[in-house]
Amino acid sequence: MSAPRIFLVAGEASGDQLGAALMRALRAACPESNFAGVGGEAMAREGLVSLFPLEDIAVMGLVPVLARLPRLVRRIAQTTRAVVDEAPDCLVIIDAPDFTHRVARRVRAARPDLPIVDYVSPTVWAWRPARARAMRDYVDCLLALLPFEPQAHVRLGGPRCVYVGHPLVERLDELTRPYQDRGARSLLVLPGSRLAEVRRMTPIYGEALELLLRERADFEVAIPVAPNVEKTLRRELLGWPLTPRLIGQAEKFAAFRNARAALVTSGVATLELALAGVPMAVAYKVSRAESLLRFLVKVESIVLPNLIIGENIVPEFLQEAATPRALAEALRPLLRESVAREAKLAAFQRVRARLLEAGQTPSARAADIILEYASRGRS
Repeated sequence: MSAPRIFLVAGEASGDQLGAALMRALRAACPESNFAGVGGEAMAREGLVSLFPLEDIAVMGLVPVLARLPRLVRRIAQTTRAVVDEAPDCLVIIDAPDFTHRVARRVRAARPDLPIVDYVSPTVWAWRPARARAMRDYVDCLLALLPFEPQAHVRLGGPRCVYVGHPLVERLDELTRPYQDRGARSLLVLPGSRLAEVRRMTPIYGEALELLLRERADFEVAIPVAPNVEKTLRRELLGWPLTPRLIGQAEKFAAFRNARAALVTSGVATLELALAGVPMAVAYKVSRAESLLRFLVKVESIVLPNLIIGENIVPEFLQEAATPRALAEALRPLLRESVAREAKLAAFQRVRARLLEAGQTPSARAADIILEYASRGRS
């Protein structure tokens, strides 16, 4: 039997990391595996020679997309041609659906016999659910990161969907340790990873901390900061009532292991904190124009730990509800021993258990399924 030929298409940095772990797992399961496709530095370290730099297509937001639209269209066409010419046994698209799904649709039209696997389900369970049924035309199997997603695709009429596990499962040792006093004075603040989030949320968080400081001054504040937002964050912090300790991304998980509580802007950080056992209050605000689209969102919570266990255990404050006073009141019981704190810690154990239901490590489970489809592509 010939070695499997896998064509991988990642569209942004997070997909590059997933793709690199997947390549290692594929090689472990089948050392003869051959790879081609589009990826970034992490996938390059695993031996992928990318068709073009990932930066060409890793753009977010309406204005940046419009500015690069001609180049994006060319890259979609180039990637499609490369898949058809390469004639792989399986095409694996990784996240970034605005790019990767356009490639998949064109490849399906040109090569209807080629198996296509999508690693990371679009959030059809929260936004634009009609996408699930549409994906059946060009995706043979979805590899889900969240345990509730397969049932969501059944409900919405999507393609086959298998829960393989969240990549954070492979980093549990970094996030957890035997329970201790968890840095009774340490409060984490995570304003967000995008400039607009930092500008919007940091002033609100500063006012919430000022309210807490009026009652108790025995806690310190730490903020994990990414290089892309550090300059903006430092400017926004000038109006704060205290000077927080800024920590780099390399120190982030260590800070999570030692934090008492957290104030966080919604995103994957909520799942990281839950796995680290850090009770939190979550807030999120979007622009006035974006808020008019809220009626299109189809879920009762935007917090990943809540969605995973189907219970709104983590308090969330959205739009006009995200006030300094509401956030301070939510944090207050989390900074001391309380029934609310213990309930959240117990719920986070259930989050962990659900994430571990896939059994294997996520990349190994994903590799097994992809090789199954690649064998069909060779037959």
